[in-house]
Amino acid sequence: MTKRLVLALCAILSMGPLSMGPLSMGLLLTGSALAEGYPSKPIRLVIGYAPGGGNDLIARIVAAKLQKKLGQPVVVENKPGAQSIVAAELVAKAAPDGYTLFVAPSGPLTINPAVYSRLPYDPAKDFAPISLLAEFPLLLVVGPDQPVKSVQELVAYGRAHPRLANYASAATAFQLASELFNQRTGSQFQYIPYKGSGEMAQAVMSGQVLMAIADSGPLAGPLKGGKLRALAVTTAKRTAAFPDVPTLAEVGISDMEISLWTGIVAPAGTPADIVALLQKAIAETLVLPDVRSAMEAIAVEPRSTTAQEYRDLIARDATRWKVVATKANIKLD
Repeated sequence: MTKRLVLALCAILSMGPLSMGPLSMGLLLTGSALAEGYPSKPIRLVIGYAPGGGNDLIARIVAAKLQKKLGQPVVVENKPGAQSIVAAELVAKAAPDGYTLFVAPSGPLTINPAVYSRLPYDPAKDFAPISLLAEFPLLLVVGPDQPVKSVQELVAYGRAHPRLANYASAATAFQLASELFNQRTGSQFQYIPYKGSGEMAQAVMSGQVLMAIADSGPLAGPLKGGKLRALAVTTAKRTAAFPDVPTLAEVGISDMEISLWTGIVAPAGTPADIVALLQKAIAETLVLPDVRSAMEAIAVEPRSTTAQEYRDLIARDATRWKVVATKANIKLD
């Protein structure tokens, strides 16, 4: 129920039982009636990145199935720009009626607040979380010709050769993950920025940069082709795509469990029954065999949550990345 409806209901109740005429009863029924007729027109899935990337592919996989379940078109709209800030602001200010939703990765909800002092939206107040869609495992990789075969050797090599101790990164999320690695291991690997994941991977493959921590999407091809060597995965368990790669916990680095993720949120004030309807549809979609296969093909793991689980995850990760960014003095404004 929206804030406007709550205020209207409170006003009606304060007038006493004799005031409950037809109009008042209509207001009381508005929330449930809205959900019963939902959806009655196309739903927009707004994404803050260009077509073709991991988040875009996930959104399109899910949209195709939701369209069948909900009986209305589910249209993916790409609104790239400013670390997904443009798309996040658009949805935060949209009508809370369930027809404009945000494909919400870790970046705009938990990383932007850690590195920007001001944002035109508040991740904690301006959105109603619905469900996760998928998790992205991160891999720690080095070039095939580097003289390190394990994480322990990498840390030791970095300490012995400080001029060569660096990491490539093409996104703030990867930079923060790498700085967390520095903090957990006492290392001082230096940040080398790249414009895109392809350039980042090429720099590590060629030996221009010692290491990188990034999502498995752009790294999967070079890893399978022997052009990169994976030393560890940052997830709590080994991944199905790389079963021979140990977790960081397995190699002795604690409190370094990281999964980037993407989900769907609605504008704050969206009726709870619409949120519940969408959450149920997403959960049913993500267990479909062809959806799981499509996501596994792009090296991500489908995962649904309740709205509250998603809200808790956002709060937890936002706190964690704020601490990492502050310690590493990472600011983007």
